[in-house]
Amino acid sequence: MRWTLKPQPDTHKVQHLAEALTVDAVIASLLVQRGVETFEEARKFFRPSLEDLHDPYLMQDMDKAVERIESAIANGENILVFGDYDVDGTTAVSLVSSYLRSFYPNVATYIPDRYAEGYGVSTQGIDYADDNGCSLIIALDCGIKSVDKVAYAKSKGIDFIICDHHRPGDTLPEAVAVLDPKRDDCNYPYKELCGCGVGFKLIQALGSNRGETIADLNPYLDLVATAIAADIVPITGENRVLAKFGLEVINTHPRPGIKALIQNLKKKDLTISDVVFVVAPRINAAGRIKHGNHAVELLTEKNIAQAEAFASQIEEYNADRRGLDKQITEEALQQIEDNKDESRYTTVVYNENWHKGVIGIVASRLTETYYRPTLVFTKSGDRLAASARSVKNFDIYNALDACSEHLEQFGGHMYAAGLTLKEEQYEGFRTRFEQVVKETINPELLIPEITIDAEISFNDITPKFCRILKQFEPFGPGNMTPVFLTRTIKDSGYGKEMGADGSHLRLFVKQDDSASFPAVGFGLAAKKEMACNGNTFDAAYSIDENTWNGVTSLQLRFRDIRCED
Repeated sequence: MRWTLKPQPDTHKVQHLAEALTVDAVIASLLVQRGVETFEEARKFFRPSLEDLHDPYLMQDMDKAVERIESAIANGENILVFGDYDVDGTTAVSLVSSYLRSFYPNVATYIPDRYAEGYGVSTQGIDYADDNGCSLIIALDCGIKSVDKVAYAKSKGIDFIICDHHRPGDTLPEAVAVLDPKRDDCNYPYKELCGCGVGFKLIQALGSNRGETIADLNPYLDLVATAIAADIVPITGENRVLAKFGLEVINTHPRPGIKALIQNLKKKDLTISDVVFVVAPRINAAGRIKHGNHAVELLTEKNIAQAEAFASQIEEYNADRRGLDKQITEEALQQIEDNKDESRYTTVVYNENWHKGVIGIVASRLTETYYRPTLVFTKSGDRLAASARSVKNFDIYNALDACSEHLEQFGGHMYAAGLTLKEEQYEGFRTRFEQVVKETINPELLIPEITIDAEISFNDITPKFCRILKQFEPFGPGNMTPVFLTRTIKDSGYGKEMGADGSHLRLFVKQDDSASFPAVGFGLAAKKEMACNGNTFDAAYSIDENTWNGVTSLQLRFRDIRCED
């Protein structure tokens, strides 16, 4: 494990901000690291406001999108809201369809089948629109590369509005409007919206046209926050505002579907992390195991009893998903051993019987074990399909692009992607992918890294310090939970292993004359001797809260420990 201390910011900037905000230098330093350097920027950081959201009409083609939807409504046309089967897609479809249905009845939804149709805009979806007399399709979280499919729809007299956030190809589809902040010709100020976020900007524009304020759209923000959390987009700028207010909706007035998913949790206020690990996997399980339509039904249901019935069904899908995930991960790890692939720069595994719905999760699990770019393949019709996952600071999308002669199609982001190829292309691709990664990756990136924000002493951890730190939430990419380094600390002598399999550590630590702090180190039981032998050690940790029997207290969450330098 590499420990990397972030470059420390300019001391004059830190001192100036500390004085302006009357906070200590550590807090000011954390803020400057996050690009917050003035009193006004700090006000926006600590007190986000829905008024900080950008004008949706700054997005290229927004005026065309609104005009076409208003025209469809005026003419009584049937509208089909189409979206991908993951959390971002299903929340986006739920958001746009439920908003439109609040004042216009002729709105249908369509989620492609993960197995029969695959990712993105599908011919079957367009045929469904045609069969049902829909003359306008609003595609969410997909469509930016669907040049042929949009042309096919046009040949049937069906218009497209695309709301996407993925990188465009060389040619944009001939849609009525293409809403994507990542378009080269789009001057929208914030580029990191998720698909549901782009959908929200669309309803924000429609709403402003209808005399609605941002407060009128507040009830939809639980969906946007869920998508932001699940799609692992940066929680900065506009996303931070949407996530913060969306979490408030989740914790106060969630829609029946989300309420049904979280009502058995004992926690009072959910965080982004809770959404990532509790809400998102269940919404995703519908599309992975059965069909994404089940997620849309859940998220658009207005009756709580019916929502609870849907949630119960989805809970079963999630249990099935967990079982498959565990089984396939074990089989994949065995395959790596059998093939003697442990020393490669990449992990590429394949089994035609693996469930396509969980290969993305398995790829993430394998990346945790063998820290390197990873692809998990399975059979999908007459093709092989794979999910790709990367390691920090390595762009797997670019690596796949360099292997494109071996691929049928691919798409995605820096850290996660999907692809398909013909069976006979597999070995050639596997060899080429290993070669590309070997030639382009810095070997250091193959060692897991803990990035440390600041070195502090335990005496810095005061109640005021912790209160201000809590106001840095919501945490996520671009605003990660601060990680601290404290040296020469010692366990009180009561340190012990914990957990069902004894793989975690529970400690009570202090530094010189400081107060004693409870600490937990998940997966760190192997370092028990180092921590519990009476010697001093260094720790990289975050400051956490632990709720037990309704009582919340501070604890340190150790990321790693090591003998003193």
